[in-house]
Amino acid sequence: MISKVSVIIPFLNEEENLPTLVQILNSYFTKEKEYVVEIILVNDGSTDKSLEVLKKQKYSNIDYKLISLSKNFGSHAALRAGIYYATGSHICFMYADLQDPLILIDKLFEESKKGYEICWATRENTENSFIEKTFSKLYSTMMKKYAVPNYPEQGFDIVMFSNKIQAYINQNIEVNSSLFLQILSLGFKQTSIFYKKEARKKGKSKWTLSKKIKLFIDSFVAFSYTPIRLVTIIGILLFFFGIFWSAYLVTRKILYNDLVSGWPVLISILTIGFGITNISLGIIAEYLWRTLDASRNRPVFIIDKIIELNQKK
Repeated sequence: MISKVSVIIPFLNEEENLPTLVQILNSYFTKEKEYVVEIILVNDGSTDKSLEVLKKQKYSNIDYKLISLSKNFGSHAALRAGIYYATGSHICFMYADLQDPLILIDKLFEESKKGYEICWATRENTENSFIEKTFSKLYSTMMKKYAVPNYPEQGFDIVMFSNKIQAYINQNIEVNSSLFLQILSLGFKQTSIFYKKEARKKGKSKWTLSKKIKLFIDSFVAFSYTPIRLVTIIGILLFFFGIFWSAYLVTRKILYNDLVSGWPVLISILTIGFGITNISLGIIAEYLWRTLDASRNRPVFIIDKIIELNQKK
């Protein structure tokens, strides 16, 4: 029986790229493949003319499905929506910015035939700015050291996995979490291939600084106890520093009696102390808020409508 690959493509305000994207998809997947394909486009609350642009496109004789979310839930939530409605035996991610070559799908499918449940496409290089590269490097290093030991140093955006993994993800839709780290931490038989990521063709990246910071926090809180452990370590260090400082003051008073009381020193100590306390409380509160958010069991994504852009003849 021939395999079916579901290619999930989330997008947000990509009206400039969508015509080229559809054209490339039509051209690539009309060629003979070892698998049949369904394209699942997930509209993550676009406010431009992306939907109108998609409806005007001409589609080749492959399955195209459009899932439109009720608002912007974030790229990971959009990917989860696509996974939930995917019908293929294999599921893969691609993106509307056209930075990742479609040949990756063929290469990942070849690796999956070797018995791998999860196949990653790891970036060899990127055309991003220095700041973006620095953030990506910092994120990868921190994840590898404190959260997921097998996290690749160059990071990844593309993955193909079996419907066995799909079933687990659909049964465990996590709030405020990283979908990629969830997949990476599952275990199972995994492998990686390497590729060169290209520069964005048109439009601006929606991967803003605020979204990067949220992903950084989500990843640590959801997959690492390091922030809580850091609070404990800081408390222990302050405790011993307090004992040392008290012993020093008493000794100095007895031997030299030359210490002068002063508000500046007291204010400095209080400021540092309260600052560290508030940081610690903030970390603990972050965990508590996410526990509350998860207990509410609110949906990670809400479907507005599902449109069959064309029917396979």
